[in-house]
Amino acid sequence: MAADTLAPAKINLFLHVGPPGADGYHPLCSLMVFADAGDRVMLQAGDALDLKVRGPFGAQLAGEGDNLVLRAARALLATAKGPQAPHAFVLDKRLPVAAGLGGGSSDAGAALRLMREQVSPRLGDAELEAVAASLGADGAACLWARPVLAQGRGERLSPAPGLPILEAVLVNPGVTVSTPEVYRRFDAGGAFGEVEPPPMPEAFESVEELAGWLASTRNDLEAPAVALAPAIGDVLATLADEPEALIARMSGSGATCFALCQSEVEAETLAERIMAMKPDWWVQRCRLGGPWD
Repeated sequence: MAADTLAPAKINLFLHVGPPGADGYHPLCSLMVFADAGDRVMLQAGDALDLKVRGPFGAQLAGEGDNLVLRAARALLATAKGPQAPHAFVLDKRLPVAAGLGGGSSDAGAALRLMREQVSPRLGDAELEAVAASLGADGAACLWARPVLAQGRGERLSPAPGLPILEAVLVNPGVTVSTPEVYRRFDAGGAFGEVEPPPMPEAFESVEELAGWLASTRNDLEAPAVALAPAIGDVLATLADEPEALIARMSGSGATCFALCQSEVEAETLAERIMAMKPDWWVQRCRLGGPWD
């Protein structure tokens, strides 16, 4: 028995963040979509619950301790109860680490889907979603990897508006950004955003319409992230200066940024040009939406 699935990159098309509550958590509002590119997670028979990591960014996870894939598997087994045969995971780490792409949460979501399919097929969606939500703010959204509007701490999900095909380019300058440090800078600045969902149509008819609407939104963590890692600002400026980019923005708490393009050809052209200009940057041509496999 062996099965594998995509753990897609998560992209925050916008991210509005409010002031921290008494518990220290920030309320947010974000339109999340998922890329047809990401890590891959494989589940296979094994002698014990185990995880092997490989891939171009696998070395960055060495020594990180308790990976979210294993935490997700243990949480599902505890929920399912009963005797279980041991299984082992292989994580092909293709996304940069600490990159604002929800990589760990998406890996965990992929692991949960595989475990339910192969080990606990009677486990209901609600139980699986509760396990995913317990693993972190992005856990619930990353379980099914569908476009969603996320609120609260990220656990309150509602369907996203209808979206056209989104041709995009993801760019990471090769730096990692600490999410807690970004939030500390954000709090120190005191420029908290409105977290009520902005008015939006039931569906966007074109990527141009969506990009125009996104221009009225923001990523509230972008400025503190750029202050911590000026290379993010270099990426944003580079993308914004290219004719194919309808809009350029940072995802999550950074450091990955994205550009939406009008067509597949324009996205491919932009990706090739950025790779030629900045060979040390990670550049990924993709489509945004979801779910994918």
